[in-house]
Amino acid sequence: MLYQIYETQRSIMEPFADLAQAAAKMYSNQLNPFGHSPLAHRVSAGYELMHRLGKDYVKPEFGIRTVKVDKVDVAIHERVEIDKPFCELRRFKRFTDDAPTLGSLKKQPAVLIVAPLSGHYATLLRDTVKTMLKDHKVYITDWKNARLVPLADGEFHLDDYINYVQEFIRHVQGVYGNCHVVSVCQPTVPVLAAVSLMASRGEMTPLSMTMMGGPIDARKSPTAVNNLAMNKSFEWFENNVIYKVPSTFPGAGRRVYPGFLQHTGFVAMNPDRHATSHYDYFKDLIKGDDASTEAHRKFYDEYNAVLDMDADYYLETIKTVFQDYNLVHGTWNVKNLQGKTELVRPQDITTTALLTVEGELDDISGSGQTAAAHGLCSNIKANNRKHLEVPGAGHYGIFSGRRWRDVVYPEVVKFILAHNDVSGKKKPASKAAAKPAVKAAPRSATKTTAKAAVKRTAKAVATKAISRKK
Repeated sequence: MLYQIYETQRSIMEPFADLAQAAAKMYSNQLNPFGHSPLAHRVSAGYELMHRLGKDYVKPEFGIRTVKVDKVDVAIHERVEIDKPFCELRRFKRFTDDAPTLGSLKKQPAVLIVAPLSGHYATLLRDTVKTMLKDHKVYITDWKNARLVPLADGEFHLDDYINYVQEFIRHVQGVYGNCHVVSVCQPTVPVLAAVSLMASRGEMTPLSMTMMGGPIDARKSPTAVNNLAMNKSFEWFENNVIYKVPSTFPGAGRRVYPGFLQHTGFVAMNPDRHATSHYDYFKDLIKGDDASTEAHRKFYDEYNAVLDMDADYYLETIKTVFQDYNLVHGTWNVKNLQGKTELVRPQDITTTALLTVEGELDDISGSGQTAAAHGLCSNIKANNRKHLEVPGAGHYGIFSGRRWRDVVYPEVVKFILAHNDVSGKKKPASKAAAKPAVKAAPRSATKTTAKAAVKRTAKAVATKAISRKK
């Protein structure tokens, strides 16, 4: 019912937000007599602020058109490689006519970035993607808004998330021989589970895993986000934050954790900071500071665009990661595509290098939560693992902005290059998987093969003797 009330209110407010935008333009237009009145700038700024507070924010574009590689502008083309009901595997294909640059691009490692499914769209990692495109072939998981997924497309559970990640890893491996995986925030847990299960089955695992600011062990340095998930019961979440999608959307009837509730939670964490930011925006509009106002718009266009999460996935994440700690306790069973449950065993990972990154001032995933992955992946050799703590960085600073580009990224690219031996294909871990499924040959065929081998050996010895005489 709450979702329906919210949508009704949003529909009523939408025309007023549009009128506020029109009024803002009218009072800022110098060709209009009203634009020359003494308070015109203040009135225009006020209407502009009303428009931004009342407008509906849609999914932003990545908008990455070009990147510089070796001082050459390389064109970027986005395309969807795999389209699943709840996610698209999106590739950023690079094009250039410069032959040396093209040769350099072909040698660069392939990276799968697993974006969070925790409220915001994958475009939140735009800076991450743009920076990595200089030195890598980049893929990203672009999660869909659950309210746009029809009920006919089925349910979505945490197990499905893990199966998606495994499918995407196999796809990139199939194209390039192998790949590296980078997970930011929420997906560090399901990515670690996905790679663990692949290792347990004897599958080829990624060359490296880079895990950034994620709740591997949410018990360590719990934050306000962790405390909410830990202190409220599972039933509380089910009864207070889960609602059905209204009939106006393709996913009508689907149970979700609505995006508008998530956004309310985000803002409630730092209400003073957001209020100050909007007041500064109002003042910058009056002063005509175009650079500052544009920076504000870009940030809040991204921050205010939120998606609905499927209820099953969200509730299972709360219980598995923040209440039962199944990963760290070694009690996490995941259902595979065949319907069989498998135990998540990070200790089975041996050939995948591990880099963990944390921000000193991270108020979402506290200190030590991501580094806990090293204790779980106990059979990765010491020289194949590294931990980086970024001084002065908050949660967003480790994957976006100046600290990401100047401090974190140089370490990430160095780590990936150090473990980019694609030629040495990783052998399956289990003996059963290592043995090829070949039928036993008949005895007669075996004898014939043995005789042929003896003849070949004798011929080789004779040839060697002749060559020596020569």
